[in-house]
Amino acid sequence: MAKVAVVTGAGSGIGREVAVAFLKAGYSVALAGRRIPEMEETVEIAGGAGQALIVSTDVSQPAAVDTLFTETKRKFGRVDVLFNNAGIGAPRVPFDEITFDAWNQVVAINLTGAFLCAQAAWKMMKAQDPQGGRIINNGSVSSQKPRPHAAPYTATKHAITGLTKTLAVDGRPFNIACGQIDIGNAATPMTVRMTKGVPQPNGTVMVEPTMDVAEVGRAVLMMAELPLDANILRMTIMATQMPLVGRG
Repeated sequence: MAKVAVVTGAGSGIGREVAVAFLKAGYSVALAGRRIPEMEETVEIAGGAGQALIVSTDVSQPAAVDTLFTETKRKFGRVDVLFNNAGIGAPRVPFDEITFDAWNQVVAINLTGAFLCAQAAWKMMKAQDPQGGRIINNGSVSSQKPRPHAAPYTATKHAITGLTKTLAVDGRPFNIACGQIDIGNAATPMTVRMTKGVPQPNGTVMVEPTMDVAEVGRAVLMMAELPLDANILRMTIMATQMPLVGRG
């Protein structure tokens, strides 16, 4: 029987690459996101491999997350892997200019959404037979070091690390493993700006190297393929020459 993965933010970027990697590896995949046409394109890119379920999902809304996992259970019967990936950033402005609405929106998607999806997956993993599964959270290298003018995004990604560690502890009695992948400068539409120069903590602007986003798909698949008695608690995958090490 094929393993079952749920991937949030599956319509573009990192989520798309991870969903494609799972589908090509023969997984049944529930793709969650706000835009159905983009998720349909993700499935087409995978070449019809595996088996896909597309569910329009706002991860910040409990009812929408419940629907996602109810539909996953109805179609596939269980969930073996959750890749918690859905995320947004706020406009990059000085800290005192961040609006309350911008802060709340980032927290709702990046943190509350990850919590809601993890909790829904947890309930299924705890109840299913055989029991257990794996939750992989997208932490981003912003969970390690901040970029200038990015307080909402950075705060939520640091919080993801706390969530990951807590789930890694609390999941032990139920054979639920939890790990985190911190991704740096994968080439996606979100990182196009890096080819034109991005602000650095020392006040300069520089062009930053990127890496092929397909490598992220391979890395997440490798984490997912481990037996449940082994866990990568935290992995960093980054463009080799990006200025992360020593930053901040």
